[in-house]
Amino acid sequence: MFGTPKAVHRIVAGALIASTILLRPSTSRAFDNVTLITDFGYNGRHAHFFEALDRGYYRDAGLEVKIVRGQGSNDAIRQVGAGNAMFGFADAGTLVLARANDQIPVKLVAAVYRKPPQAIFCREDSGLRKPKDLEGNAIATTAGASIPALFPAFAKAAGIDAQAVRWVNASLESLPGLLATNKVPCVGQFTLGEALLRSQLGPGAKLVRFAYADAGLSYYANAIVATAATIASKPDIVHRFVEATIRGMKDAFADPAAAGAIMQRIVPQVDATIAKKETEAAAELAQIPGQPLGEIDPARIEATLDVVKGAFKLATPVAAADVYAPGFVTK
Repeated sequence: MFGTPKAVHRIVAGALIASTILLRPSTSRAFDNVTLITDFGYNGRHAHFFEALDRGYYRDAGLEVKIVRGQGSNDAIRQVGAGNAMFGFADAGTLVLARANDQIPVKLVAAVYRKPPQAIFCREDSGLRKPKDLEGNAIATTAGASIPALFPAFAKAAGIDAQAVRWVNASLESLPGLLATNKVPCVGQFTLGEALLRSQLGPGAKLVRFAYADAGLSYYANAIVATAATIASKPDIVHRFVEATIRGMKDAFADPAAAGAIMQRIVPQVDATIAKKETEAAAELAQIPGQPLGEIDPARIEATLDVVKGAFKLATPVAAADVYAPGFVTK
């Protein structure tokens, strides 16, 4: 009645090929393989990348994208600089330091967090109420993170002694538990991670947040980065990756709950509700009225350089042209 299995297979295969050609006429060529490395692990704040992946936006752009776990912004920058990943999701201030001190030729091609997300979270019952109280206390964070890297800038703005704080290295996954079990009074975490930290605390426990932005700091944070060589030799791939990612950002920010569900489906260990809240926080950091998502403002680049230069002695001078490449975000 339905013909032979082989005949059915040929008919179905032919229909699929035909529909693919009709829907995606540009995909007859081979896909360009691309690896993206995150700043830290897989978290809800990365949902816009996974949304672009899940909805086929990268493939629409002729890209076969693999997303791998990073171990901090510094790690992501080094991996991109070494050619182990074409793109990274990394902190702009950390990139300035890597460029100045290690001569890693990596640049921003699109801004994602256009406001500072770095923060220190402490248990309220630890008695820490103001930034000065951080002196003499331990803060757990991950090695290579932007939070300790930029802490001197926060300390200077807040009027505290950066050297009086003791940093404890820990894995990203262990930070909520260390705080919940009172192993440390404070942890370094992006403001996007507040929902996760609160979910791990016991009944009645509260958090005190010391956000770097609250001290008056204003700079770019996480962005999409690539090497100067990639930007020069493969600008079309850079443009396509940026545009596809921005499509994912638009969808994720418009429906954070759906983004959280996609994130959990692809990475089951990520809680969908936490991912939703992190996506909402990412949207607040990324969206500036009147400016396209991802756009890099030269004035904000200069402000980022000023923050880093004001807190660190750089081994070599760094100019704006050294740390970002314009033109990859459609206005």
